[in-house]
Amino acid sequence: MNHGARTHPGVWALAVTAFAIGVAEFIVVGVLPSIAHDLGVPLARAGGLVGLYALALAVGTPIVVLGLAHLPRKPVLLWLVAVFLAGNVLSALSTSYAMLLVGRIVTAIAHGSFFAIGATVAARLAPEGQASRAIAMMFAGLTLAMVIGVPLGSLIGNGLGWRVPLHAVAALAALAALALLATALWVPKLSMPPAGKAATQLAALRQPAILSMMAVTLLGFGASFAAFTFVTPILTGITGFTTNIASLLLVVFGAATLVGNLTGGRLAASLGWQTALRRMLVALLVTLVALALLMPYKLPMVALLFVWGALAFGMSPGFQAGMLTTAERDAPRAVDFASALNISAFNLGITLGETLGSAMVARDHMALTPWAGVALVVLAQAPLAWLVRRSSRSIPVPAAG
Repeated sequence: MNHGARTHPGVWALAVTAFAIGVAEFIVVGVLPSIAHDLGVPLARAGGLVGLYALALAVGTPIVVLGLAHLPRKPVLLWLVAVFLAGNVLSALSTSYAMLLVGRIVTAIAHGSFFAIGATVAARLAPEGQASRAIAMMFAGLTLAMVIGVPLGSLIGNGLGWRVPLHAVAALAALAALALLATALWVPKLSMPPAGKAATQLAALRQPAILSMMAVTLLGFGASFAAFTFVTPILTGITGFTTNIASLLLVVFGAATLVGNLTGGRLAASLGWQTALRRMLVALLVTLVALALLMPYKLPMVALLFVWGALAFGMSPGFQAGMLTTAERDAPRAVDFASALNISAFNLGITLGETLGSAMVARDHMALTPWAGVALVVLAQAPLAWLVRRSSRSIPVPAAG
């Protein structure tokens, strides 16, 4: 294992594109009230720009990846970036809620497919044993977008109007175009991975190991979102921070996600994804319990926000590396499709966490939202333990040829 190997330029190109996609996804969150007011729709309906984005991503990604299974990876990535640009420009030029929603859905489908296929490409560009670190580098572009995109987009949009940050996202077309060029130059021509017919790939959905890995991702990643969806009202209404300080603390959380993502990739590479996930899930459980108990206290909350952000997103490389490893063993002709299924699991986890949190908030139990996350972390232990036991009992079979 070569820990000192330099990152392939193609991985950097994928990370740049991931940053552009991440900003396009997250920038809407901070300006939803302005969008609702300007377009004359209820706030709950405007929230569909977030919820339907995640749903379109979860449903559309496996379908698109399945359709692209037999096409060369490099042209596919270039076309997905082009589709992302088209959806993003449509969103920026929207004059109605329907038009904006269509643009968001187009962007979401390109987003999910790019990450599903890009993760497998990043893994193939990495030195042996360093796939998790390469995936983490790519996902770092997404988490960096969260650090910069949400606070900056909220500040600009609430001060100058919601269209300004959306046009700023359209201006990222230049950045994404550079990423497009970089992808063309730096991602080498890759041999096609073995891909079976559609029925062969869909058979991955009947593999207990694939479904178990999806469950680990869905439950483990979704555990944070019952509370994180309402982190601003928690910080202002329960902890007692001002709105401005709460916005600043979101930057702290975002910075922690970036640190956690890179650190999580290193841990998954050095310890193995199974050990890394077991340890981080236990640490997340302890953190969420502490969050529930110490929510009224300012200083502990600041520290917990950083630890929470690092753990919540630090597991992402392990989740994705775990799915790729599982698919290579149990569904070798459907690796990209399995990667897409895991991208769906990430977003279904967000939906599950948000749904549980919303149900608790609707009953005036916002302070209890971290306990919903604790329950999801506990549930995630079962499929992960099964995967660990199964792996320890399996006997390596020499590859043919």
